[in-house]
Amino acid sequence: MKKMITILGPTASGKTPVAARLAAEIGGEIISADSRQVYRRMDIGTGKDLGDYGSVPYHLIDICEPGTKYNLFQYQQDFYDVYQDIRSRGAVPILCGGTGLYIEAVLKGYKLSPVPQNQPLRESLEGKSLEELTQMLAELKARNGSNMHNTTDVDSCQRAIRAIEIETYNLEHPTPCRELPPVDSVIIGISIDRELRREKITRRLKARLEEGMVDEVQALLDEGIAPDDLIYYGLEYKFVTEYLTGQCSYDEMFQRLEIAIHQFAKRQMTWFRGMERRGFHINWIDATLPMEEKVGSIVRLI
Repeated sequence: MKKMITILGPTASGKTPVAARLAAEIGGEIISADSRQVYRRMDIGTGKDLGDYGSVPYHLIDICEPGTKYNLFQYQQDFYDVYQDIRSRGAVPILCGGTGLYIEAVLKGYKLSPVPQNQPLRESLEGKSLEELTQMLAELKARNGSNMHNTTDVDSCQRAIRAIEIETYNLEHPTPCRELPPVDSVIIGISIDRELRREKITRRLKARLEEGMVDEVQALLDEGIAPDDLIYYGLEYKFVTEYLTGQCSYDEMFQRLEIAIHQFAKRQMTWFRGMERRGFHINWIDATLPMEEKVGSIVRLI
């Protein structure tokens, strides 16, 4: 098996159990492609479900502290280091996740530069709405010819400002970038019907709240992590933090978060369809098939 295997799909499609079962069968190790599972103690809200892995080795989960801002530049290097290590040991790397930007960056070998903070720019953007920031980002992307920042990854003002900072830097500093080679991969997509996906998202959200997701976010706040830093991570951490800091009621938090996750899943699918338009071939497999059939289909493909 010379190629890496990539398993992608929207949230709640069941990617991780498929990747874990496949890895167990073929001697694989999983490299996470999830922009939030890198953070320690952010377990329920990010859906780590580490029990799904069994004895299968996994990488790029729990590698940095909450409150920090892990980014694409770091991920690309961390991925490549792990990928090389897995290859050197004769195991099969299986990239699995739903962060399309991370997946595309490593498969295509994006040329990236580390971008420092631009405090004057940040101060000039303070007070602007997410809609205004998104429009500014779209204009910068058009000038740069950039595919880097999709709305999947800029669902808060803080994240949008960081994306604008990166695009502005790249526009003003056409400096040599770090180059990592593209990675050849068989790409598997887990396809799930829209209505079933919506049903699973709602059921899973209720389960995560029952499992203690609010307590998880409260514990992070009690550690001294600033509310704005948790809101930066989006989705569960954004809305639960707003509830815990008195900005909305529990019912409002649930309703807004449920809608946001549905919208997020839709944007993930938009990104994956965009990958197909940009030349990636994705082999789609029905999420409702029995596990044995899904894994068997992948084994036949590879």
